Amino acid sequence: MSATATAVKEDFAALLDESLGEGGTIEGNVIRGTIVRIDDDHALVDVGLKSEGRISLKEFSRSGGEPPMKVGDEVDVFVERYEDRDGLIVLSRDKARREEAWNVLEELHGKQNRVEGIIFGRVKGGFTVDLSGAVAFLPGSQVDIRPVRDITPLMGSPQNFQILKMDRARGNIVVSRRAVLEETRAHERSKLMEDLKEGQVLDGVVKNITDYGAFVDLGGVDGLLHVTDISWKRINHPSEALSVGQQLKVQVIRFNQETQRISLGMKQLEADPWEGVAAKYPVGTKFSGRVTNITDYGAFVELEAGVEGLVHVSEMSWTKKNVHPGKIVSTSQEVGVMVLDVDPDKRRISLGLKQCEVNPWTEFKEKFKPDTEVEGEIKNITEFGLFIGLDGEIDGMAHLSDLSWSEDGETALKAYTKGQVVKAKVLDVDIDKERISLGIKQLTENPYAAAAGDLKKGQVVTCVITAVQDNGIEVSVNDSLQGFIKRNELAKERSEQRPDRFAVGEKVDARITAIDAKSHKLTLSVKAREVAEEKQAMADFGSADSGASLGEILGAALKKKQSEASQDGGDDSADDEKSED
Repeated sequence: MSATATAVKEDFAALLDESLGEGGTIEGNVIRGTIVRIDDDHALVDVGLKSEGRISLKEFSRSGGEPPMKVGDEVDVFVERYEDRDGLIVLSRDKARREEAWNVLEELHGKQNRVEGIIFGRVKGGFTVDLSGAVAFLPGSQVDIRPVRDITPLMGSPQNFQILKMDRARGNIVVSRRAVLEETRAHERSKLMEDLKEGQVLDGVVKNITDYGAFVDLGGVDGLLHVTDISWKRINHPSEALSVGQQLKVQVIRFNQETQRISLGMKQLEADPWEGVAAKYPVGTKFSGRVTNITDYGAFVELEAGVEGLVHVSEMSWTKKNVHPGKIVSTSQEVGVMVLDVDPDKRRISLGLKQCEVNPWTEFKEKFKPDTEVEGEIKNITEFGLFIGLDGEIDGMAHLSDLSWSEDGETALKAYTKGQVVKAKVLDVDIDKERISLGIKQLTENPYAAAAGDLKKGQVVTCVITAVQDNGIEVSVNDSLQGFIKRNELAKERSEQRPDRFAVGEKVDARITAIDAKSHKLTLSVKAREVAEEKQAMADFGSADSGASLGEILGAALKKKQSEASQDGGDDSADDEKSED
């Protein structure tokens, strides 16, 4: 800069200072100017000096709105410097407004008066508020009496605040909306509480929504509208029926004077859909409904608005057991259900889903009578039998004892594999217990039936010893039936009850004491045979009371038996001789 230009600038500054008075300066002061021109994004302002100043149009708008100014309007501006590199005076409308605002705010703060502002931004820990040009900080805890999750409805609209702290040197202002609300509500609360009664219907505004309900402003007092009291129909979250700022009518359900807690309800203002529900939904009738909720234990089905019934997991399917309800039905699905039970007092309706379908167990019993042959795939092998898949997506069970005539169940079970297709006979169908008994061995004739013949309990048979054990002997009857004689049943006399006096291959006569039809095994007794023979001998040849000794009586019986045996042998010899001739 040349010496001449410098001198001119200094002379101008001296003249300006002289015009402002002793000690006066234009820099750092607020002066009034006139808008002389508006460009695309700037306005030229004449402040009565040698040049104009340029101000961005953004500085004339408040909170992002349209700038309310035109050419010729007078505005207060803040002079930052005499000129910039373009020779224009550097002006600021924001700083002028801030200076104006600070003066007003300091006066209001001194009188503890409220101020009006607009929340326009978010910062760490809170929000920024425009107080007619001055920017203040609103802590998050000072927004409302209760924590507010969504502050969007409050932003951009004028709100009343209380100034908590001002520091002009640092440019810090802290305000509170909560203090204003508490002061206002304290007065309104006392007036409302005096007249508040249970059952009273009031107008309110939804102030906040939580997972469990909504807080409703009743005019200075908040009441809780629980999610279960919003509507008779199922509502999973209050936001499904309510929104912040919504006006509604509510009824006072409960009012605690001591804690001043108010419980509100909306559904109480509507007719109760559960009145006369037993007549509308008789037991045994079928209806259609919509699945509203699915749990681990069943699904809730809405029959009408406000009336829901539960389909327990056990009533969902005839065949799908131990399956989560979500794999059978889905939310919002329309389904047919049958009413199983109605309890109006507890507001419960038990519903059945499977009852609207054909019972596959009943259908199977009608189609496959006992002794009918069926075929199916082995679905599962357990320690007690086979589960075989049948028509209608149901399973039948072949028990271990029904697998083989000749082998024990555990051995026979090893011959089968999962997925194998087998044939079986229907033994029994129990609809109530949903059980089908099958038999595989019943596909063939019982090989022991012929061997058993006409054997009866109490009959004396000739046995062939097949094994000698410490506790008795194993025997064979009719070459196929197995039997066992216990140690204490080997003889009447205790001294003769020794298994070691018998040998494999020997024959012994014994009396049948028990017949196990299922296992085809006999229980026999030599002792019982001897006792029976003794009684018969006593009856045939007299008694000891008549003078005969027991030995004589038994001897006579033995001679008769030997004689009969000899006679039978003689008859056989004569027949042989006749045949040779």
